[in-house]
Amino acid sequence: MADRVVLFVDWQNLLMGARDSFHRADAHRISSDGQINPIALGELICSRPPPGATRELSAVRIYRGEPSPDNSPRMHAAHTAQRRAWERAGARVLTRPLQYLRDQQTGAVISREKGVDVQLAVDLITCAADGLYDIGIVFSGDTDLRPALEYVAHRFNPIPRVEVAAWDSGRRRRRTGLTFSAPYSRWCHYLNEADYQSIRDFTSYAPADR
Repeated sequence: MADRVVLFVDWQNLLMGARDSFHRADAHRISSDGQINPIALGELICSRPPPGATRELSAVRIYRGEPSPDNSPRMHAAHTAQRRAWERAGARVLTRPLQYLRDQQTGAVISREKGVDVQLAVDLITCAADGLYDIGIVFSGDTDLRPALEYVAHRFNPIPRVEVAAWDSGRRRRRTGLTFSAPYSRWCHYLNEADYQSIRDFTSYAPADR
């Protein structure tokens, strides 16, 4: 019987990691740079299991910050359109409101994610406890997720297990918690530029200019 896989995606980390790995910083970027189809990502990872294993994609859960319609109406509209597209494709999107702060030196309002990694960590453990996956795969470069990975690895051994996924640019590998301790061999799914290109999403979700 194939192992049920749930993919947990830290969206901002994945997006910025793809841009950093596969797009030149001095080149002209478009808004879709770094975007991928999350369901296609999950299917690609499941198609390359460790030796001797068979996998089936059970769910894709995406964690990200949600722009405020008051502070960032255009970004909020793009976020909403993208979220609806992902949900129509079968992904689950879990959001936390972005935090808006004013820079004391410049006066500019900046946004940052708050609580996204905590939500992902809690869900990784909760879904394991509820028996919702055999293999939980975390795609993120945030080492703050290491305690959650270690908890699942030791508390629920041998099943469910946890694995990680990361971009491999050829220049360096972006990692997440690869040093987390586990009572079994740790496994990381590295995706290179060809993989990235095969699952890219070129859609512009921003509202049309009037």
